[in-house]
Amino acid sequence: MPEVKSAEQPATQRPWQVLAIMCIGFFMSLLDGSIVNVAVPTLIHSIDASYDQVLWVIDGYLLVFSVLLITTGRLGDIFGYRRLYVIGIITFTVASALCGLAGSPPELLTARLLQGLGGALLFPQVISSILTIFPPHLRGRAFGLFGAIVGFAPIIGPVLGGFLLAHLSWRWIFFINVPIGIITAVLALTFAPPMRSGRRHRLDLVGVALATAGLSGIVFGLIEGERYDWGTVAGPISITSVIVAGVALLAVFVLRQYRQRDEPLMPPALFGVRNFAVGNWVGFVFQLGMIGIMFVLVLYLQMARGYSALETGLVVLPNAALTAVGSAYAGRLSDTFGGKYILMAGMTLLAVGLLVLVAMAGPTSSAWSLLPGLTIIGIAGGATFAPLQQATMDGVDPRLAGAASGVSSTTRQIGGVLGTAVLGALLSARLSSTLRTEAEKSAGRLPENLRAQFIDNSTAAARTYGPPAPPAGLSPATAGLYERVTADTFATGFVTAMQTTLVACAVALVAAALFCLLFSPHKKPTTEPAQRRQTETSPQD
Repeated sequence: MPEVKSAEQPATQRPWQVLAIMCIGFFMSLLDGSIVNVAVPTLIHSIDASYDQVLWVIDGYLLVFSVLLITTGRLGDIFGYRRLYVIGIITFTVASALCGLAGSPPELLTARLLQGLGGALLFPQVISSILTIFPPHLRGRAFGLFGAIVGFAPIIGPVLGGFLLAHLSWRWIFFINVPIGIITAVLALTFAPPMRSGRRHRLDLVGVALATAGLSGIVFGLIEGERYDWGTVAGPISITSVIVAGVALLAVFVLRQYRQRDEPLMPPALFGVRNFAVGNWVGFVFQLGMIGIMFVLVLYLQMARGYSALETGLVVLPNAALTAVGSAYAGRLSDTFGGKYILMAGMTLLAVGLLVLVAMAGPTSSAWSLLPGLTIIGIAGGATFAPLQQATMDGVDPRLAGAASGVSSTTRQIGGVLGTAVLGALLSARLSSTLRTEAEKSAGRLPENLRAQFIDNSTAAARTYGPPAPPAGLSPATAGLYERVTADTFATGFVTAMQTTLVACAVALVAAALFCLLFSPHKKPTTEPAQRRQTETSPQD
């Protein structure tokens, strides 16, 4: 294989084939972040797991995946993007088999942590590969495919998970990855070219330790904060102290990177690129607002409207399809006009879609009444992922592609985790207030001896995001009445709390849209030799 000398002389003459192969693994890693959610009740009964243990099966994957992206992105620069991708696919596939074979909660958790490692290994290599195998004038379209998967995979996860649970067993949620992973690894080794920066790199092990420890503290605190009521974890250790320690370690890591003259894990030169610095901030704020949309909507459909996980997935599936299609077109438009204005329009339209959803969603609303808002959100979502990635990476030296993709992916992951924590806390606090108000209004529909308990139980339902069960010992008629009143009360209270939360999401998205003004003006890519980036890759992989 000839040595690649520039972005205009890419590593392969069939970049779309290579990207399609790499996106299969990328799709699997994103899918597994959401597919397990629908299996929570099944896992509790099948392997005798507690609710906390099952939550850790979900959160453990996210924790490992999030904290390692900076390191694994840099490893791609050192050892080659294809090599790291294949190692990630193999790790993910083996871990999926171990998940399916697990016979106890600890076994399943260990395998899920290994899955998170596999996902973190392969994820940044997709972005790095786009910068390596595509010339600048095609990168927007390539990121369009990337964005389509980002928007589609988390939505299809619950649908696929619900189908597998209904027709097979929970183990097939994981076993289905095994043949796909094997085939993908073979295809990658056969058709993907070796890709690695021509420079020799060393791994900053102290930086790895600092970044991993710091991010672990922050992500753990944000994920687990609500479970521990933002208080004590064990002994003198509290959620606040864990997050503060994480921030302190991350600050030391950043200072070290600026003083490291040899091979920093996060090269400061990246933030000298205006678009990269702005793009990371925009991506952080965008993800903080974007993550709340499906988080709140899924709770509304399942808890307030009583939809099953499969039905919920089917309701939002058209939204995901619109996002996938829109992302492909947005990528083309970004190649022509630049990602800045496409991204601004997409984020603004997302905020409009949220406000339409706020206006149309009610305690008894059907799925059809949500369709206008979901349609706008789907189209707008497609106009955000690809332009954001393209605008962020515009001007980044492809020799630093791995480091850049790791940093940008980590920034958005932290934004998403923070968004889930903040919006979850906002929803819970608002829900506690609205449920008490609604319970006091509805208590008169119940016998007098049940009213005080009904108000207390309804208010407490803000912590479980579901209507409370009737007290024991009631007659069937009274129990049925209690269930109807609590369901109505919860649905009404939840809608009011949801509206506040979605408006907060819309505000965050408008803020992100305004930050897009800081991007530098778009310059059309050219193939003139004078403007070629000196991006060298080596065939040794």
